[in-house]
Amino acid sequence: MPKPRAAKLETATARRRLAPRKKPYWTRLSPGIALGYRRNAGAGTWSVRVADGGSEWIKRIALADDLEPAAPPAVLNYWQAVDAARALARRQPGDAVDESRPLTVAESLDRYESDLKARGGDPYNARHARLHLTGSILSKPVALLGATELRKWRDSLLDKGLAPGTVNRTKTGLRAALELAAAHDPRVTNQRAWKVGLAALPDAHVARNIALDDATVCRIVAAAYDHDRALGLMVEVAAVTGARLSQLARLEVADLQADGSEPRLLVPASAKGRRRDKRHERRPVPITGALAAVLKQEAAGRPHDAPLLLRDNGERWGHGRRRHHRNDFRAVVEAAGLDPDEVTLYALRHSSIVRQLLANVPIRIVATLHDTSVKMIERSYSRFIASHSDEIARRALLEIQQPSAPNVVPLSKGR
Repeated sequence: MPKPRAAKLETATARRRLAPRKKPYWTRLSPGIALGYRRNAGAGTWSVRVADGGSEWIKRIALADDLEPAAPPAVLNYWQAVDAARALARRQPGDAVDESRPLTVAESLDRYESDLKARGGDPYNARHARLHLTGSILSKPVALLGATELRKWRDSLLDKGLAPGTVNRTKTGLRAALELAAAHDPRVTNQRAWKVGLAALPDAHVARNIALDDATVCRIVAAAYDHDRALGLMVEVAAVTGARLSQLARLEVADLQADGSEPRLLVPASAKGRRRDKRHERRPVPITGALAAVLKQEAAGRPHDAPLLLRDNGERWGHGRRRHHRNDFRAVVEAAGLDPDEVTLYALRHSSIVRQLLANVPIRIVATLHDTSVKMIERSYSRFIASHSDEIARRALLEIQQPSAPNVVPLSKGR
């Protein structure tokens, strides 16, 4: 890359002719990048300034070779300072990390992914946001992000065909990465940029809850067993418990309590929510005796910490991006005479929640068993709750006996 000429800064002799001052003498290297020389009474210093959109950061690089020969990295001549300034402003993947330089968006996503792994979260939350980001945003320092460009990026996801709810989930991963970067770097002072630019889209929660009747659910489970026994067992557990696939994948042999008259599974909590310790929680969920017997037989001889549900190849059921079940479950739904574009595995969860609501199970218990909140159930299943509450309320209506009509019929008066 060609290096810009700056006659007043290129040699120590030329720099000695400059007037000493606190404000550096700047020369432009590239768009948004400038090299600064501060003339002191003794040796001067080199600095880099990165500016974009009205925001900027400045970092001191090294001493200038005013009083001693260049000796990188402590003492640099003009040409070495140009290289150092560009390297700091636009560090490439694989270069050594400079902790004193503000992180780029890509680096922030890397750290957020590592943070998710350390906290037991799903790293895909960071990777998913990266998939939809352009190179210009990924390479940009977090401290230079502006609200306008972030809003344009958010809105561009709608143009790509993503649903508003998906856009909100995607931008949430990016925003979490930026918040983490700001929490560890006091120089990042533009948090308002992503609070405004990555604001949630309104009316994004559209409940697409496909609730199936019990006969249809049983037909799907039977078709799953016909397709593959391992798939059938996973689908049956999903139908009985209403758990998410990510929870089913983390069930262990020790979570099965099959002995006794009230068998249950200790279902792991999902990774949703902000509590860091939530992922280690397990909640008892009742299951049928028949399902408990099948699970006990399948788990025989396995260690207590082994996965309870396995694929036909002996591997754990995946979650996140590894949706091993999708194609097989689509075939199962078609075999059951249903539309695979409408009925997914999640429909079994919806059906379980609605089934319990219609069976008069208190909504607080339904929420606990399905690892969700009363608020989300009321929000997502309001039409089922309204229909059922109407049925219950009618039992308490006051029946008032209407008085019988009088036997005396008044005669009209003649003229």
